[in-house]
Amino acid sequence: MLQMLKAKIHKACVTRADVEYEGSFGMDAGVMKQVGILNFEAVEIYNISNGARVKTYAIPLPAGSRRFESNGAAAHLIKEGDIVIVACYSLLSDNELSAFKGPQIALLDPRNNHLKKLYQPDWRRADGSKALEDFDILHGDKHNTLALDPTWI
Repeated sequence: MLQMLKAKIHKACVTRADVEYEGSFGMDAGVMKQVGILNFEAVEIYNISNGARVKTYAIPLPAGSRRFESNGAAAHLIKEGDIVIVACYSLLSDNELSAFKGPQIALLDPRNNHLKKLYQPDWRRADGSKALEDFDILHGDKHNTLALDPTWI
């Protein structure tokens, strides 16, 4: 089994932090759906603003709300206005790994508008060797796999 990045929400702006809430990290359900993060699925939050890292679970907030909320103890480390990365991983067997096409990645603007959805390219070459070095996340790869989902505009 190998742990692989399944989904990533890049540069979400935290809209609320509530220390008194039981825990978790709330996210716009529409963004969760676009990248494949499930309700109550384990997520890691990487705070770009201060370097803190927290492991918790995802809870859905209203789709289209553009809300990202830090709850419970995590709210001490992830405050309103902080910019974060949300990462979700999965364990893959050798059989699953051979079919894995890469994570679903969403880029957000400072107001949590859906800027772009990136589809990670198949990270293996035809001969089975790894090809991650061929991919530039900002510009796509030589096969033009960077895609803008028009429903996000």
